[in-house]
Parts: sequence; structure tokens; C-alpha cells
Amino acid sequence: MSLKFGIFDHIEPVPGLRLDQIYRERLIQIERLDAAGFYAYHLAEHHTPAIHSLAPSQNVFLGSVAQRTRQLRFGPCVYVLPLHHPLRLIEEISMLDNLSDGRLEIGVGRGGVMEAYFWGQEADSETNYERYRETLAIIREGLSHDRLTYSGRFHSFEDLPMYLRPLQKPYPPLWYMRNPVTAAMEGMHTIIVGSLDGLKVAVPRYRAAWEEHQGSGTKTVQGQDPMIGLVVHLVIAETDEEALEAARPAWEKYRWNLAAPRRLEAEKRNLTQFMKTKDGSFGFVGDRPSGLPARETRRDIDAELERFDQQRSRPHPNRLGGVALAGSPRAVVEYMDEYLTTGANYFVCSFQWGDLSHAQAMRSIELFATEVMPKYRTPAAQPANR
Repeated sequence: MSLKFGIFDHIEPVPGLRLDQIYRERLIQIERLDAAGFYAYHLAEHHTPAIHSLAPSQNVFLGSVAQRTRQLRFGPCVYVLPLHHPLRLIEEISMLDNLSDGRLEIGVGRGGVMEAYFWGQEADSETNYERYRETLAIIREGLSHDRLTYSGRFHSFEDLPMYLRPLQKPYPPLWYMRNPVTAAMEGMHTIIVGSLDGLKVAVPRYRAAWEEHQGSGTKTVQGQDPMIGLVVHLVIAETDEEALEAARPAWEKYRWNLAAPRRLEAEKRNLTQFMKTKDGSFGFVGDRPSGLPARETRRDIDAELERFDQQRSRPHPNRLGGVALAGSPRAVVEYMDEYLTTGANYFVCSFQWGDLSHAQAMRSIELFATEVMPKYRTPAAQPANR
């Protein structure tokens, strides 16, 4: 089994830095990731009142990425499909794929009903899910055919010419985050968020669902082996102590960035429908639509952070909340060896999060690229010899 390395990014605010400087520094990091041989850069989509995503229009930022890189693949992870008009998305996907010589990867998801509410859409999960399904069907059809005909609840098109087409056929590779069974049913790659324990459960579920719905040994429609990986928030330094000193406050800031601003906005406006759901959690995504594949845990961000904190019942000196890893290159190699035992074939790094600086992120990237990645660039990707 070969192992590829990717990056997941929100582009969070950095204390004391203007937005233009944040963009410039992130593009410097991305150039280094390209030179280091990372497989793909995945960029999240969130909108106000969330503050932890400073590239809410991913395609604008990714246009710069296309021109600053040569080998690195890139894309949204995810496009929040209910918030996008499918025709515009088809056109912009085609543009990005051509601008990058066919390096685009497409992540898709339904996002949260709170953001849908502020965009003037229906704030119920069932309608939100229907919008997601319809938009996904349209972009698949439109990207893979010369003409588009579709009749749905929200959009209808009759024999509409598709003048812009992607380089990759029938369309760029598709990704789905968090739920491996949904990803497998749709023939998509997947990235999950959580802990190694969760990954150990997710990998066999993904493989089994892929075999059931796509067929044993079947590849994606682009001819690739299906990929599954876990997002790991990293701080790497010469010593464990130095890495942990930077990571601990960054982890608390990251937690605040993900959850607090939206919660405060809902409370200020007395939007009680987003404060509680049937399972008692904070309703970032609303109640779960009916008819979806089973999952082990609920999906909203507040519950996600709660699960992170529960990892403290099994403490590890280099792991914060079960999902952030801080330490020397040796500590990261130890983690990587455990990671490989899950059967995952994709390792997804996050290098700048919380209040970490550009310099700290660049140091982590450099140490990971020079001290960790070379140990796993073998055909079989076996645990490294230390």
C-alpha cells in the first residue's frame, strides 16, 4: 500500500496580521508544499458569522494556488453545495482544472443550516440535504456532457450547452468529508476528522461499503484507488517541549475559532433553532436528515470538540485532544507507524491553525518534509525503521 500526503486548511485569522499578509504567507507555504511533494491541498468553505475561514470563496484563492504551483493538486474540501448555483460551479471548476493543467480535486458537502439561514435559504436539514443532492447531480451531469438537461425542485435546464469542460474526464476526482460510508456509496475519496481510534473504525467501513456499492477492486471513475485519510493538526519542533509549548495555546484558540463566534451570534440574535437539536448538542448543522447512512457519532462542531476532549481519558504526552500532534520528528514518526496500522492510504496534515504563526508553520512543514516524509516514500509504506 502506498501512502500519500495532503494538507487540509481553513486559513484562520492570525493575531496582528492583515488579511493581505495572511494570504501572501499562506501562498509561500503552499509553494513549499509543492516542492516537498505533497499530493493535494484541500481548502475548507465557511461563511460569516464563522470567522475561521478567511477564504470563503475558495475558487478565488485556488486560482492563485494554480499559478504558484506545478505538481501539487488542490481543491475545495468542501464546496458547500446548497450555497452554490450549479451552473456557476460547473464553469469555475472547468476554469480551475484548465488553469492548473488538470490538477483540481473537488470536495463536496452540504454544510450547516446556520450558514444557509444567513444566506436566505431554508434552515431545515431536509431541504438543505435536497439542495445538496440536486446540485451534486447537476454538476456531475454538466461536467461530463456537452449539453445539460435536468429537471429538479430547485433548478431546471433544457439542452443547455456546456461550453467550458474540465481537462480531467469525466470530471475531477470527488471527495466527501467525515462520513466514509456516504463517500463509498458515491464513489468518492474521503477525509475524516477525529482520532486514530475513529480512523481504525472508519477504514474497514469505507472499504466494505466501497466493495458493496462499487465492486471489489473497482477504482474511481478517474481510474484511481479510493483514498481515505485523517486530518492531523501538527506542530513539529526540534524537541517535544518546544512543540508542545506552541501547540497548547494554539489548540485552545482553534477550539474558540471553530465554535464560539457562531454560538455568540446565535445567542445575540436569539436564534434558538441553532442552539439546541434533538440530541442536545449545539445545532451548527441542524437535525440529521432521514435516510442517510448510519454513523457512529453526531456531526456538528460542538459535538466534535466534545469528542476531542473525551480523548483526554487516554492521555498521550504528544497528543492534544486526541487529534492534534505536537512533538519532535521522532514523535511524529512514532505516530505515523501507528497510523499505518489502520490501513489508511492518505495522511492529511494541518500546519497553521489556532494562533500559530507563519514561521512556526514553516518550521513544521520543513521538519515534516525532510525528517518524516522520506521514511514513508516506499512502495509498501511499511512502518519506518527508527
